[in-house]
Amino acid sequence: MSDSALEVFETHRAHLLNIAYRMLGEISGAEDLVQEAWLRWNRADHGDIRDPRAWLSAVTMRLALDSLRSARARRETYVGPWLPEPLLPDDMRALAADTPAAHAELASDLSLALLHVLERLAPEERAALILHDAFDCDYAQIAQMLGKSEVACRKLLSRARERVKAGRPRFQVSREQHQHIIARFAQAMVTSDPADLTSLFADDVIFYSDGGGRVSAALNPVFGADRVSRLIAGLVRKQDRFGTPGTMVAEINGRPSLILLAGEEIVSTMSFETDGARITTIYVMRNPDKLTRLARAFARSLNLAPRAPGSAPSA
Repeated sequence: MSDSALEVFETHRAHLLNIAYRMLGEISGAEDLVQEAWLRWNRADHGDIRDPRAWLSAVTMRLALDSLRSARARRETYVGPWLPEPLLPDDMRALAADTPAAHAELASDLSLALLHVLERLAPEERAALILHDAFDCDYAQIAQMLGKSEVACRKLLSRARERVKAGRPRFQVSREQHQHIIARFAQAMVTSDPADLTSLFADDVIFYSDGGGRVSAALNPVFGADRVSRLIAGLVRKQDRFGTPGTMVAEINGRPSLILLAGEEIVSTMSFETDGARITTIYVMRNPDKLTRLARAFARSLNLAPRAPGSAPSA
């Protein structure tokens, strides 16, 4: 390994990780994929590579396509809704240039809502959309990366946009509005009064919960303000039996979100979409496998011994 090869790769690491996470929706899987891209870069004859960024992007995208095709087969048998792995603030910093504008743009592009919509796409449709809209690749570049004609790539992109259009987040609200409605929601959870909760929800609110078959979670999306409010009130009352639940505001995928705690253990995360006045969608992550990074970060912040989510507390 030469120092120059490592230096070139590190220059593009954030870009490659960005591609991989957008494709997979899993930050741990994206890191593994970028590591494989590094191994291939280190073995390559660099004298034949005129544009390292393009070469690395193509390798990363092809690896991501292979991984996503395999992942989609697994997700067909996944228990309940599949939601993307939450991104922590440190993860966001690893994906973006160190400027406020870059972070704001990334928070919009990597919202759980948009990533959830991308799950509806076939792997190559997802790749075409991400390359064109997120990374400003032209059709010739996309065709080269995907090994298809430009005409075929135009059709892929057209189909992808049509499928995403219906499910894309409809509202753009300020961070302050987002924080305000989350604070109201957290307060309503304390009383677990369905009427208080219902007043915060749009009539057509949707509740998604990802337990991955590992812990209890709603196996199907729950629709409607009344049903969602009663579900959440019931969950809070159930959690009360195991100790007073706590909530903590934290950034998940660049948006203010809630972390639900039982003592020192993370139970779940809750992320939201809102129209500025009411909550339109709730994404609840309960799958312990997808909360591991968050649990480690939380343990470090409190100087605790790391413990996997869902495990029994130490005596």
